[in-house]
Amino acid sequence: MREARAWIGTPYRHQASVKGVGADCLGLVRGIWRKVIGPEPAVVPAYSPDWAEVGGAETLLEAARAWLVEVHPAQARVGDVLLFRMGRGAPAKHCGVLSVVGPTRKMIHAYWGRAVVESWMGRFWEERLVAVFRWPEAVEA
Repeated sequence: MREARAWIGTPYRHQASVKGVGADCLGLVRGIWRKVIGPEPAVVPAYSPDWAEVGGAETLLEAARAWLVEVHPAQARVGDVLLFRMGRGAPAKHCGVLSVVGPTRKMIHAYWGRAVVESWMGRFWEERLVAVFRWPEAVEA
């Protein structure tokens, strides 16, 4: 969580992943990975802002399943990576890191057009949550 919080205030920049300079939601997760785990496991190809709407493939969800460890959403804990669908039937397109649990859950994510922020996960986000993942070394034996 220390690393995720260090990104707060980083301006939103599509495809960027540089703390303090710019990041989108995926760039935030990639930057945390590099700092906490090490080199990224795969090269992320260029993507347009409407990549999910155009292709319809579950690219983000499949990548998360390849490199992170999926857990049931009811088991979500601080530090877990959250994936969201922005529309019914749409592919998962947004991600963040769970920062507070309980009735006032919060997440850290890159807010389009603004910056990396810590937001309350109200009904809007809770209804769009599709999957929860742990970082590889955060998995309990």
